Amino acid sequence: MKVLIVEDQAKLGRFLRRGLNEQGWTATWVQTAAAAQDALCDTKYEVVVLDLMLPDRDGMDLLREWRKFGFNEPVIILSARNAVKDRVQGLEVGADDYLPKPFSLEELVARIRALGRRQSTHKDMILEHGELKLDLLARTVTWADQPITLTARELALLEIFLQNIGRILTRSLLMEKVWESHYDVDPNLLDVYMSRLRSKFDPLAKKPLFETVRGIGYKMV
Repeated sequence: MKVLIVEDQAKLGRFLRRGLNEQGWTATWVQTAAAAQDALCDTKYEVVVLDLMLPDRDGMDLLREWRKFGFNEPVIILSARNAVKDRVQGLEVGADDYLPKPFSLEELVARIRALGRRQSTHKDMILEHGELKLDLLARTVTWADQPITLTARELALLEIFLQNIGRILTRSLLMEKVWESHYDVDPNLLDVYMSRLRSKFDPLAKKPLFETVRGIGYKMV
């Protein structure tokens, strides 16, 4: 499981990262809202642990924006703001859980496990096409059981194609699904990412996996 920790206090952040890594998970720790945004663009996380009092932005506003633009992964708020109104507000803006500070690491681990189980029961875990396999929970891609490294957006594109094999997907649909929170994205960026996917998979398949439908979009064949 991949967990993103958004916590500005260095001592606590290091403690959480070490404690979650000891559970066998991959824990990434960042200290600002801006760094959290960058991390979520680069990697798919199963759970986010979010502090509210960040140096560059209020965590509640950050979470509200995530939910507005379609970020649906589980979020646990971890905050010293432990009044009932704060907990209610956190849940109302989109948190899946709220754990006031001080807290026990054991309880946090148990809550993360519970959210991970809840998430996995609502997904088809594996998408496959020939030798290509995408594990939706682990967010890993393999070809003939050999790992393939993809960026978060390359992986998002691939997931859409694997869910729609043989169907023509319009450029506007792909842009909306993958760059939905970025209104000023250059439309040519889609072509760049398609070129990247082709460079990684066409040599393995020894044939084109993605077909350009001129004037419309692309499809996986």
